[in-house]
Amino acid sequence: MTPFSIILGHEKCESYLVFSGETAFGDNCRAVLYFLGLAYCFIGLSAITARFFQSMENVVKHSRKVVEVDPVTKTETIRYEKVWNYTIADISLLAFGTSFPQISLATIDAIQNIGKLYAGGLGPGTLVGSAAFDLFPIHAVCVVIPKAGELKKIADLGVWLVELFWSFWAYIWLYIILEVWTPNVVTLWEALLTVLQYGLLLTHAYAQDKRWPYISLPIARDERPEDWVPEETPYFQQEEDFSEIKHVNEENRNAVDIFSIHSESTRDPLYVRAPQIDEEAETLDKAKDTLLLTIWRQQFVDALRLEHPESKKFKNVYLRLAHILWQLLLLPWRFLFAFVPPCQIAHGWISFICSLLFISGISYIVTKITDLISCVTGINAYVIALTALASGTSWPDLVASKIAAERQKTADSAIANITCSNSVNIYVGIGVPWLIDTLYNFIAYREPLRIQNAGGLSFSLIVFFSTSVECISVLVLRRIIFGAELGGPRFWAWITCAFFMLLWIIFVVLSSLKVSGFI
Repeated sequence: MTPFSIILGHEKCESYLVFSGETAFGDNCRAVLYFLGLAYCFIGLSAITARFFQSMENVVKHSRKVVEVDPVTKTETIRYEKVWNYTIADISLLAFGTSFPQISLATIDAIQNIGKLYAGGLGPGTLVGSAAFDLFPIHAVCVVIPKAGELKKIADLGVWLVELFWSFWAYIWLYIILEVWTPNVVTLWEALLTVLQYGLLLTHAYAQDKRWPYISLPIARDERPEDWVPEETPYFQQEEDFSEIKHVNEENRNAVDIFSIHSESTRDPLYVRAPQIDEEAETLDKAKDTLLLTIWRQQFVDALRLEHPESKKFKNVYLRLAHILWQLLLLPWRFLFAFVPPCQIAHGWISFICSLLFISGISYIVTKITDLISCVTGINAYVIALTALASGTSWPDLVASKIAAERQKTADSAIANITCSNSVNIYVGIGVPWLIDTLYNFIAYREPLRIQNAGGLSFSLIVFFSTSVECISVLVLRRIIFGAELGGPRFWAWITCAFFMLLWIIFVVLSSLKVSGFI
């Protein structure tokens, strides 16, 4: 009998991932291999996040042409306005997209348990653990991301307060379902109301953004940047009007970036004004298709390249070798994700959807590996979901908030992604899987859905709520003392970071001990 079996007292696991011969390796060896496989899946999630975020930027920055006619002079004025509202983009595209690993994992877990009277434990455990990871470690990272002395504050405080209210209410609502109204069970109507509240969040946040009377809070909004995310210089960018060409660096001299005339930057010497193309639309469409195919082909070239410009900057040969080995480890994921169409097509929507499909596929593999880890080690699946799964599937949240904290002039999107992701985790991530299972049970058995770990889940909610109050209080204090939530004096930024990490450790330890029966 293996050490795992002696300590945890479980029988030999006969399940396997790829082939039946895995059962001959022994529980210890299998546990190590499965944990390594889980870590590699998390690396894949990290790799697809960059593509997802780039496609989302293209979706959000899409603008439409508006023609206004002066009633007196009859002159026409042409302006371009953003299609997406900033607040709705944060709550829907950013929060929903970065939470998609957890949502898809919970939905897959629900489908696998369909027809059973008891709900699966992976989904709720992952989502509650993900909420804690979002609130504590991601806030910790975002606080120290700005440069020394740089301050980034929330510009629209009213919208953040609305998002924060719905985030807190989500966990209060979940506790009411599990402990007050119908203890240890979830009914069809409770699941349906949970999902519908996501629509209320969107409506309330939009009302606050537009300052609707009687609904919005009377809080002034600071000046916001014109662009959702400031422009950077990737290899390829393009929008609808193919009227500007940008030549890139020496290594990619043959590649060109296609920009819209509306994003012209006269300060950048690399921009070359191209003559207006006065040809047939069919010829222009062919040119666009050719350029898009060139961009797509370049994705595969970049995916297979191990020696990148950044690795050549390392003077230390060991650091350079380590960077190349890391690129080699990423190569299978990079090549796979190169099949995602360029984000310049259809304003980024096709790339956005394909990225989510890849995330779903990885999440499915993660659920299978997690079940095997629980089977092999005997560790409660809820504990694995609360810790390893929650941290790994929250990696896109971390990357997205980090990028927003680095590149945006304000802290709105970085912090909104955290608070809104927590709301999405409950209203969609738990609500939709529960709705699937409760609907089936209602039709097939006329029975509600029973929650096997309701006590442990409720305890986790109480601990999370208590620690989250401390986290938000610190953010409020930083705003009062330093004038901003992120950045500021380096010493105090790192102190805040350490405190947030301590809160996360307290949550994980107490919740794991409760589920394991030690407290």
